[in-house]
Amino acid sequence: MQFLRRVARVPARINILGEHTDRYGGLSLPFACQYQLVLTATRRNEGFSGESGVVQLWKCAGGWPADLVVESDIPIGAGMSSSAALCVAIVMCAQGKQELMQVCLEAQRIEHEVIGTQCGLLDQIAITHSSKGKAIRIDFGKNELQTITLPENWHFKLVDSRVRRKLSDSNYAQEDVASVSFSSHVLDENNRVEEALNCDAIRLGEMINESHFSMRDRIKVSTPEIDQRVNELQNTEGVLGARIMGGGFGGMILTLVEHPSILDEDLIIASDSASLEEFF
Repeated sequence: MQFLRRVARVPARINILGEHTDRYGGLSLPFACQYQLVLTATRRNEGFSGESGVVQLWKCAGGWPADLVVESDIPIGAGMSSSAALCVAIVMCAQGKQELMQVCLEAQRIEHEVIGTQCGLLDQIAITHSSKGKAIRIDFGKNELQTITLPENWHFKLVDSRVRRKLSDSNYAQEDVASVSFSSHVLDENNRVEEALNCDAIRLGEMINESHFSMRDRIKVSTPEIDQRVNELQNTEGVLGARIMGGGFGGMILTLVEHPSILDEDLIIASDSASLEEFF
């Protein structure tokens, strides 16, 4: 049998604005960041080796007999798309090179079927279509992507809330899209994304705060612990804005700061998208 090894390098994603909008035809403004997951798949004669959940995803994607090794510095359950990164890597290695949107759809499918998270396509698109120094305006209603150059004075940092959650165990998949509060959230997030394309850092910080308040009060995906930490950050000198990021109920808090020296956390850098290497 021909020897084959495929290696997929997949970044985490940061979403500036536009949370809980992707499954309802809304807008988002994410970018890929420097944290990565690397999957190495090496062909074997028969059977599979690797963590059981990874093997299950691999089989769901139609993967061939392989040794599967995952290395990742993406925090799990932190709102940074760790599950989407894994699913994208699985699809890329199992199915080889193909059109990027097809990779996104396949990664979404196996996440739905195996992990049980009824996610949209925000994470998958961000980590497959991003480029260094750029963000993507995604219109999920029209399936349109627009590349945006990130202003040099937009300095993002992540603060760990120390609260972890599993999206499949939360009410992430249970939002009532018909409710007035949820519809208002999506509409306002869309407007914030549009305004962010031509605003300064001060206004962006205000909108990041507004986004947190909407997630807290309208769709109720925050927690008292996180709200307290967000409030502390919003009132910290040099912090322009802070909000919970991702599905909710835990994970990272996204902050926009005046200068890279503000807060002790690492500066978040916009990196390249997922890539695939093949060795024969």
